[in-house]
Amino acid sequence: MLKVWNRYRHNLLAVSGLVFILLLIVIAIFARQIAPHNPYTMSTAARLTGPSSSHWFGTDQFGRDILSRIIYGSHISLQVGIIAVGFSFIVGTVMGVIAGYSGGWVDSLISRITDVLFALPDILLALVIMAILGPSLNNLMLAIGIVYTPIFSRIARGAVLNIRDSLYIEAAYSMGVKKIKILWHHILPNILSPLIVQVTLSFAFAILSEAALSFLGLGVSPDTPSWGIMLSSAKDWMELAWWTAVFPGIAITLAVFSFNSVGDGLRDALDPRTGTGN
Repeated sequence: MLKVWNRYRHNLLAVSGLVFILLLIVIAIFARQIAPHNPYTMSTAARLTGPSSSHWFGTDQFGRDILSRIIYGSHISLQVGIIAVGFSFIVGTVMGVIAGYSGGWVDSLISRITDVLFALPDILLALVIMAILGPSLNNLMLAIGIVYTPIFSRIARGAVLNIRDSLYIEAAYSMGVKKIKILWHHILPNILSPLIVQVTLSFAFAILSEAALSFLGLGVSPDTPSWGIMLSSAKDWMELAWWTAVFPGIAITLAVFSFNSVGDGLRDALDPRTGTGN
């Protein structure tokens, strides 16, 4: 782990991304204490007020403070990312390990399922699931989780296939070690690295997916301070009040860029053959 960190910390972009993510987590946890205003409070007198000392990021069409809504929106984005990516990581990894370890018809069945899911564009598959289940935060997280399950399954399956016939696995078999113990102690620890990298990358895509689905009206309820909802509400006011779209857009961009940077940094740090590790 120390060697991985030493390689990681030399990647300035990855470290900057990690710092921003940690800051985002702190903001999400202490949103109520940090936000300067109640994100739900409306004021007809303060409608579409530009950035000022009282409203640093301005207000929206209902007079709500945009900075406060962005701060509260970080909680929604992280919640969606944690639950959706957690779901896809667990389910996808289990599917991939079973497919790669079992082989035969089990491998073929799981591979066909993942191929079908991969055949559909991510946002289209999420739209279909949301159209069936209906718009809500729980359904949104489930839809995003289902969408990103196949990538974890494919990565896990490929990693298992690479080490399934290794000498140390065959030696464990010859010593009479049970299959479940081989899976838990020998296979899983050796396939975690690519999966951990994919978690960070999927986190970025989950935030984008939440924003896109909320923008299309298939995400959280319209009054929820979500970055996607804020962008959706701002589309009719962009010419009159640019700040209603620009600041939520910047928040999404920074969050996605940070998670991608961390994912790239982890990939380089975990692979000593890359330039970062030299």
